[in-house]
Amino acid sequence: MRMAKAFIGALIFAMTMNAVGCAGPSEEVIAEANSANNDFLLGPEDVLDITVWRSEDLTQKGLVVRPDGYISMPLIGEVEVNGRTAKELAAHIAERLKDYREKPLVHVKVEEVNSYYVYVFGDVVKPGKYQLKSHATVLQAIAMAGGFTPYAAKNNVHVRRTVVGPPGHVKEFKIPARYDELLSGDGEIKDFVLKTGDMVVVPGRAW
Repeated sequence: MRMAKAFIGALIFAMTMNAVGCAGPSEEVIAEANSANNDFLLGPEDVLDITVWRSEDLTQKGLVVRPDGYISMPLIGEVEVNGRTAKELAAHIAERLKDYREKPLVHVKVEEVNSYYVYVFGDVVKPGKYQLKSHATVLQAIAMAGGFTPYAAKNNVHVRRTVVGPPGHVKEFKIPARYDELLSGDGEIKDFVLKTGDMVVVPGRAW
């Protein structure tokens, strides 16, 4: 009788854990997976050409973003670049220049992308850090890493992402990226664009 109760208890526990494991991702996690867009976010070591119309003294070519995420420009001094798109940076510089120029027109061109990288860890053929020149999705990152090993738990893949908000505010996300669902496009989370610093984790199968 005791053995029967123990068996039933273990079965219920296993069913409960299975149900928890099968629970879908939260709305917050789904929103975060889809938060990356096609606009490249600038970062350290990116090389920029900044053109200010009719102002050769302000136009800067081959300007490298410093490790602290800033650049220096004539008249306005330090300008924060990190986390902005080229269009946002141009608008920010134009706004700062209004104290010195009437209706300044600013254009920012990204000459070299050096700040975008992702990691692929676990049961892939070539795990490591991948420095990229353009955006990559989860499936593309796995392909760049040579694909899965025979021991990979393909449907337990997840992406670890750190989001830095206001000073002192850091949030960690674990975004499920089940291979079959990404491939078919039938899951709640489709094959999504990775942000710089994302870690694609491919666990091994439990035997």
